[in-house]
Amino acid sequence: MLNLKACPFNLDVTLCCGQVFRWNKIGDWWFGVAKDKVFKIRQVEKRLEFVNVNSEFVCHYFGLNDDLQKIKESINKDAHICRALEKLWGLRLIQQDPWECLASYICATYKGIPAIKTMLNKLAQKFGEKTVFEGYDFYNFPTVDALACATLDSLSACGLGYRAKYLKTTAKKIFEQQFDLEELRQLPYAEAKKILCNFTGVGPKVADCVLLFSLGKYEAFPVDVWIKRVVLRHYNRLLPRELTQKLAKSRKLDNSKYSKISEICRNYFGDYAGYAQEYLYHYERMTNIDN
Repeated sequence: MLNLKACPFNLDVTLCCGQVFRWNKIGDWWFGVAKDKVFKIRQVEKRLEFVNVNSEFVCHYFGLNDDLQKIKESINKDAHICRALEKLWGLRLIQQDPWECLASYICATYKGIPAIKTMLNKLAQKFGEKTVFEGYDFYNFPTVDALACATLDSLSACGLGYRAKYLKTTAKKIFEQQFDLEELRQLPYAEAKKILCNFTGVGPKVADCVLLFSLGKYEAFPVDVWIKRVVLRHYNRLLPRELTQKLAKSRKLDNSKYSKISEICRNYFGDYAGYAQEYLYHYERMTNIDN
């Protein structure tokens, strides 16, 4: 058990904000698999109760060592982000396994969260190692070599479509080159992003998600249709007029527009721009649902 005391944390918001895909709530408990650990966790007011992992693992995985108050003071630049912070206070960035994060976001391209969850669960069931925990079946995320050796047909059968080729090609490259994704943690943001974008199926958004959600690059600012909407509604003053007009007219977000938006928002929100992104992203989704 962990007593959170002065450590702001909202478990439900953190697990529901779209950064991870393989957690399920059963009764009061959240059940999930992180790396090779199957565990359950729940929050009771200012206490975290968990089974099958220790406090050190929980603190690291859920980013409880991050100084959230300091982060808030850094990114609280305007009335809109202030509302998001108030509504979602306690949301933290989860420290995911880089390989699972990379594979997940390759699969996530142009898919909604329910479809992403279905794909990843099928992949895990077909290629991952099974563990029984408290009467439920859980599956570790498939290893790099398991997916590198998988046939395209078997990957496609998990609902990946054209993403099957991307995932297999990237897994094969990482496996054959014995590439250690953790090494990217030591590189500057721009250099690490450039390397990630050399993998098949990895564009600027996938790279930014991997850097933000698994490699500690809190300056990364992923841009999708939700963030594009936020920027046009609340931050268009930061954009060149010509870019604002182009964004308003086009549904697609090409790499050039993506890079400009991401750079502008990184400069505006600073070192913890990624935290601002996740609060703005989930707040926009929640506001949309509420309306």
